[in-house]
Amino acid sequence: MSVIAAPAAGSTLEAGDTANHLSQTVALAAPLALALLAEMAMGLISTLMLGGLGPQALAAGGLATSLFFTCLIVLQGALSGTGVLAANAMGGGRPREVPAIYWSGMAIAVTLALPLFAVMSAPRGVLRAMGESDALVADMAVYLRVLRWGVPAGLVGVGMMRQFLPAIGLQRVLLWVMPGGVLLHWAMNVVLIRGGLGVSGFGLAGSAAAIVVTLSALAVGMLGFLHGKRSFACMVALAWPRWDILSPMLSIGLPVGATSGVEVGLFFATGVLAGTLGPTVLAAHMIALSVTSVTFMIPLAISQAANVRVAAAIGAGNRASARRAGFAAIGLTAIYMAVAALLFRVMPGPIVAAYIGPTNATNAATARLAARLLLVAGVFQIADGTQVTASGALRGLQDTRVPMMLAAIGYWGIGFWAARSLAFTMGLGAVGLWWGLAAGLAVVAVCLTARFWVKSRPTH
Repeated sequence: MSVIAAPAAGSTLEAGDTANHLSQTVALAAPLALALLAEMAMGLISTLMLGGLGPQALAAGGLATSLFFTCLIVLQGALSGTGVLAANAMGGGRPREVPAIYWSGMAIAVTLALPLFAVMSAPRGVLRAMGESDALVADMAVYLRVLRWGVPAGLVGVGMMRQFLPAIGLQRVLLWVMPGGVLLHWAMNVVLIRGGLGVSGFGLAGSAAAIVVTLSALAVGMLGFLHGKRSFACMVALAWPRWDILSPMLSIGLPVGATSGVEVGLFFATGVLAGTLGPTVLAAHMIALSVTSVTFMIPLAISQAANVRVAAAIGAGNRASARRAGFAAIGLTAIYMAVAALLFRVMPGPIVAAYIGPTNATNAATARLAARLLLVAGVFQIADGTQVTASGALRGLQDTRVPMMLAAIGYWGIGFWAARSLAFTMGLGAVGLWWGLAAGLAVVAVCLTARFWVKSRPTH
């Protein structure tokens, strides 16, 4: 548990040189990034396997899977208070407080899982409200009713472990478990969709069952490791949830979940706008969004690392170290995203070609537009990475409500308005959409970084 135990010993989180903070942030963020990329690989496997069942199955399964994981991401954000409080206790040399934090987080996870499970048990009303066709609603309902059995594992297992394990210095467990999950997911898709090993193929429902099996295996693996090892038993010793823990945990986590919902809503609405410009524009938009989603996983991991390291330093009573840890993470993200932006500018064609063959005449227009969007995405990525990392650093200071409001204003009051105005009023089309998004994210990035500068200043 070196990453978190060290602050209590006064070694790694002292107000030292920037290189030390950078190396510690990388050590914490790397397993988290690989775990996030592994999850993306699972989504890609599901999409590829569903494609073999035809366009109707791909549309129904893809949309249902996207809806499921979007809900999970928002609700998992509400669990972020668990990681903040656990890291704060570990950094302050108070490990005896951790079990009560853990079980309080578990209580929140179970509570959040119940309504999501209920909605997915009878999803037709929600799906019809989204304006989908009756045929698509029927297929999605079948898919979601199978997928609902993955809700407990997604929240109580994977969701909680992603927050709790890095907070107590066990982020390496994610690195050990998640790659195996990718292989398991591929095998389950092959067997449950097409059939094999004595099992009849279940088609569309089999794809959903593969996700359930994979999430459940990952949850059991991580929970089993944490609860089964005697050396970690003290961290999860049975304790009743306590309101004095639940209250600050919800105060931290609910605004984080709401912020995730606001951001997801922005990208969904932008996709709807892109769709009104025609299938070529929508396809190019989705390609660019897919590329940026992959590169975004690194800043997202750095953001959680910043969250943990800042919270640990605050727990140790070292605001100067918390300030350095936060800005080291923000700087690391900016450097990484600048490199990604350079790649987008230097080789947009080859990147797009991985998604769609530009030599095909029917694909040429989409490929050209997607390459243009990647040039804008470079700026977009720097702003997006900076804002998510600054948000993570502020979360370590238990500051989430004002960042939530700043994000809502920046995303919708500036980003969505600018995107719509540039795309339609000024006639810039998809390029205007992306410049509008970049503008909104840049404003949020500046505001959140400035807020961390102010909030992390020494109080004496």
